[in-house]
Amino acid sequence: MGSFSKTLNSFLKKKSIKYGLPFLLVVLGGSFGLKEFAQLRYQFSKVSVVRPEEMKKYGIEMKKPGEVTIDTEFEKVKKLDIDNWEQVRGPRPWEENIN
Repeated sequence: MGSFSKTLNSFLKKKSIKYGLPFLLVVLGGSFGLKEFAQLRYQFSKVSVVRPEEMKKYGIEMKKPGEVTIDTEFEKVKKLDIDNWEQVRGPRPWEENIN
């Protein structure tokens, strides 16, 4: 019995076991703990679905799925005059908004 405790003590005194094992336990345990806390955040968040009748109440109308397509947007872009334009500098945050 004395030889077992002697080898166990010498094994536990190694630096890789003394410092490495607790480090690995904290890193791996922290990752699983963080996963659980993140899951709670999303599980109990107060996200609600906006219903169409609520949108109409505030004057917001949704477009029907067939109204906007890539082709209709491309036709709008083709009509734009991209050859004649003027570069206008936007106001800086510290400048007054002069229009």
